[in-house]
Amino acid sequence: MRRSSEDGLGGDQVEGRHAVHELLLAGNRRVREVILEAGLDDAPILEQIIDLADEAKVPLKELSGSRFDAIARTGAPQGVVALAAPIPETSLARMVSSRPNPFLLVVDGVTDPGNLGALLRTAECAGVDGVVLARHRAARITPTVTKAAAGAIEHLPMCRVPGIPNAISDLIERGVWTVGLDVVADTDVGDLAVAADPIALVVGDEGRGLSRLVAERCDVVATIPMYGRLNSLNVAAATAIACFAIARRRGVTENPS
Repeated sequence: MRRSSEDGLGGDQVEGRHAVHELLLAGNRRVREVILEAGLDDAPILEQIIDLADEAKVPLKELSGSRFDAIARTGAPQGVVALAAPIPETSLARMVSSRPNPFLLVVDGVTDPGNLGALLRTAECAGVDGVVLARHRAARITPTVTKAAAGAIEHLPMCRVPGIPNAISDLIERGVWTVGLDVVADTDVGDLAVAADPIALVVGDEGRGLSRLVAERCDVVATIPMYGRLNSLNVAAATAIACFAIARRRGVTENPS
């Protein structure tokens, strides 16, 4: 029986040089094949991809431009595609219990793959310990997401839940503060008193932001102060600002690499 496209997180086709490099370097998933476009200019990262594939005994294939384009699913795969096992899902309970003081990102209804990839990249760079995604009406880990995430998906535990409101209630019961990010709120996300505690930042979709029910379930709703004429940010930009504001309050240790 063929699996539905809605089954699992996805992530079995990884595109982009940094994404494929991190896939091979992390070694967390089985990589079936790495496909290169013929005639690529020499670049250190391509040499590293070839060396990593050789070390892991991953088959390498070179295709002409037209045949490569027929396989790629993004507009600019940078001449590199990898086929791998899908991203494994974790449970919400394990995501909370695997860290003594977790910092989570809850994504409510982000449907644009580029935005989701940018969110995941930001989350990993800000020290987020896991990401909670909605099972329905949300982007899966498509090749566009893998490219925009630039390898972050290899390091972020992820789970999908049937409903974000219930997941928020579950997190609260497990002792995690839930902070919704919205345009209108009394609390500055940079001044959160609970930032150093177990915390989940909840972000809404590209258009309407947090749904009413999600906002009502959160312990706190916070905002990013605006100083210009416009009163809103792209969801990826807003999440980046909020994640790093929380990380700074938590005193996340900078990655020495």
